[in-house]
Amino acid sequence: MSTVTTGRGGATARGARHRGTGSGPVATERVGPGLGGSGLVGTGHMVRLFLRLDRLQLPLWIVAIVGLVAASASAVQGLYGTPELRAGYAATVSSSPAAIVMSGPAQALDTVGGITLFEINLIAALGVSLMAIFLTVRHTRTEEEAGRTELLRAGVLGRHAPLAAALIVVGGASVVVGLLIGLSLVGLGLPAGGSLLFGAAMACLGLVFTAVAAVAAQVTEHARAALGIAVAVLGVSWGLRSFGDVRENIASWFSPVGWVQAVDAYGDQRWWPLLLALALAVALTVVAVELTRRRDVGAGLVPSRPGAPRASAVLSSVPGLAFRQQRSSLFWWAVGLFLGGLAFGSFGNEVTTMVEDNPAMKDLLGTGGSEDLVAGYFGLILLILALVVACFTVSSVHRLRSEESAARAELLLSTPTSRRSWQLGWLTVSAVGTVLVLLATGVGVVVADAAVSGSTDRSAELIGATLAYLPAVAVLGGLAAALHGWVPKLGLVAWVVLAGCFVVGWLGDLLKIPASIRDLSPFNATPRLPLESMDWTVVGVLSALAVVLLVLAVLGLRRRDIDSA
Repeated sequence: MSTVTTGRGGATARGARHRGTGSGPVATERVGPGLGGSGLVGTGHMVRLFLRLDRLQLPLWIVAIVGLVAASASAVQGLYGTPELRAGYAATVSSSPAAIVMSGPAQALDTVGGITLFEINLIAALGVSLMAIFLTVRHTRTEEEAGRTELLRAGVLGRHAPLAAALIVVGGASVVVGLLIGLSLVGLGLPAGGSLLFGAAMACLGLVFTAVAAVAAQVTEHARAALGIAVAVLGVSWGLRSFGDVRENIASWFSPVGWVQAVDAYGDQRWWPLLLALALAVALTVVAVELTRRRDVGAGLVPSRPGAPRASAVLSSVPGLAFRQQRSSLFWWAVGLFLGGLAFGSFGNEVTTMVEDNPAMKDLLGTGGSEDLVAGYFGLILLILALVVACFTVSSVHRLRSEESAARAELLLSTPTSRRSWQLGWLTVSAVGTVLVLLATGVGVVVADAAVSGSTDRSAELIGATLAYLPAVAVLGGLAAALHGWVPKLGLVAWVVLAGCFVVGWLGDLLKIPASIRDLSPFNATPRLPLESMDWTVVGVLSALAVVLLVLAVLGLRRRDIDSA
């Protein structure tokens, strides 16, 4: 009998391989001390495993990113057909720091292609970066935290195989997204060279943040902390790029986002900045591999701090425990939505000028014939921001499933805590968190509008318009809870419904989606304040629907088994 071990911190499996039948001394074989050779044994199997696990998520990520980018690019086509219209657009956005912060440097805005990229930069860059971060952490740190990686490495599996497989799958997905974005722009009639260059830039950005997430997964023991580190790097990168472009200094050249946006796809067409992004991706990959050697399986380079010997009274309750586990996520969502509200709110006073320079932009605001363009603009951005808040709500409700999968719920329910108390305790934290995040969003919009306009006359109106979306967000949260209660494996359906709400809410007017379909979205059914008047009947119906879904969630959890370890 021989012993197979994966080196320092690796799992050990006895009896994995037999050499002869004698009773000689036990032999020890060390597998995978380095990157080459046996360190990558089983990578192919891990790639197939990850592709099977991602058979739903990966296609949804790709279709959502490419679909949103293509739909947004299509909506822009035809709006700037003359040099005068393009000059008016360029004059407006080039002098707006908020526009540059969100969309990138003002390049080639005298062309339809340049304007198209300015409009889709935010969606494409954030979409591919977040996809890379979430999927990489899912296949590295999340698997280790759940203990599945240790089980797999008890077999014949190289030390670096899980990381290599994650890099191959997620990196390949980034390349596919970039290629499809490039081809979709070509399909819209934009120049092929610039379209493919932009697609290549997005693919390189995905590779960079795949490597960033791989490094973050080595630092901490917990998946959410790894996600936080990687998203923070993305935020800092975006901030450096924005500061450099607004101030016209070299700060943007310290950011991978700045590199890929410096290609000027429909202008000078520079390919060389992509070499910087590729070099960074390779360097970070090497760092991730080296860090893998220096830690134990399941552990991070930075050890977790030991907790207090006795829990406080608040932490001993279900809501207290749920808040303790979600407080970091809640804080960063609130900060992010507050900053998003600041960015979007600062545009309010510029809307009238932008429409005067380009009357076709009025269609983008979906004012429905109203001449109050500022109210139409705020109605649109509050709808979009409320949809983003719903992302927090759905992810917060899905923590119930995570607790169950990690067997922590089973442990808690072995105490006198009932299922209903556990479920409602978590959902209460999700509901309160949703209100706080929605309020932070509205405050961000109000602060920016007051700073730009010099008046607080519409502050209360904007806060009320933001909170009016609370019932619609609650419906999405209730749907996620009901799915968890009855069929937890179908939790992804809540994300699909939310993605549909995004499409009909953002692009419904431009894509001519029938009103009967758009009204199925609770966000579209909500009165678009301050452009429209309040409709308490709709708000009441949506609130009642959210309550019904909550009751269904409670009834469902009573009737099924809890996942056990």
